[in-house]
Amino acid sequence: MALVDFAAALAERAAEGGWQRPHFVPADGAGQCLDIVGGRHPVVEDALRREGQPFVANDCRLNESDRLWLVTGPNMGGKSTFLRQNALIVILAQAGGYVPAEAATLTLVDRLFSRVGASDNLARGRSTFMVEMVETAAILAQATERSFVILDEVGRGTSTYDGLALAWAVVEAVHEVNRSRCLFATHYHELTRLAETLSSLSLHHVRAREWKGDLILLHELAEGPADRSYGLAVARLAGLPPAVLKRARDVLARLEAGKAKTGGIAAGLDDLPLFAAVAAQEEDKADPLRDAIAAIDADALSPREALDHIYRLKQLAADVSPD
Repeated sequence: MALVDFAAALAERAAEGGWQRPHFVPADGAGQCLDIVGGRHPVVEDALRREGQPFVANDCRLNESDRLWLVTGPNMGGKSTFLRQNALIVILAQAGGYVPAEAATLTLVDRLFSRVGASDNLARGRSTFMVEMVETAAILAQATERSFVILDEVGRGTSTYDGLALAWAVVEAVHEVNRSRCLFATHYHELTRLAETLSSLSLHHVRAREWKGDLILLHELAEGPADRSYGLAVARLAGLPPAVLKRARDVLARLEAGKAKTGGIAAGLDDLPLFAAVAAQEEDKADPLRDAIAAIDADALSPREALDHIYRLKQLAADVSPD
């Protein structure tokens, strides 16, 4: 009865929402794909429908040569919704259901990883940033070429420089090591430089326009980087006092003037070595302590020889440890 109820519920929802049957294709020589045309978020779509507003559908087309999308744009522009709707479509498809899209073609996903939202875990002594890093570490350790990953604002829970550095390194690792299909939303516009060095990364943004002082969020995904973040426009839309907004404009003008002179936060990144080269160098570094332990035949040691090895390893660890 539970199985019948599950199937009936999926069928009813598909019929009501105009969902379509997904198509699975084998991972042949073309590699992994996730091709969604006119994808929608079913929960957000229902909420907007009750308010008499349409949901803006967007495509998501990831393949072997374009498997990592870097999505920029203003807050409330729809970046997080876009990430989540594609994850939901994958889950529904692999659960045997129809999906909220005009069409969906994909290869099987072995795991779906999500680093979305900000929360802390006070009971376990973890801050928002710590939770973010723990979840990101789990993704980097477990994601494979067959996985689908969504990452939203990685690095935002710490200082600007630390956050940008971590986000930069995470994007490179997902692209070069995990090689997963990935959607990565960020406010760090400096990350768009990665498109020059990462062959399977492409830039996208959610569109927005200012009209007579008002911010118009179009919720449409377009190719290329966002021209700016519209942060002050969003703050005005949220109701910040005019005096605060005026002061923020003055501060922003000073910051942008300084950025123009010095190159800004991303100054010096043009000469940064490629991630693959740095990773290879780290792997090539000798580890005397590890080599010494590997050379020990534990089953052939006498108690006295074992004690001698312990003292030798302690001395070796002291010699190779950084000051």
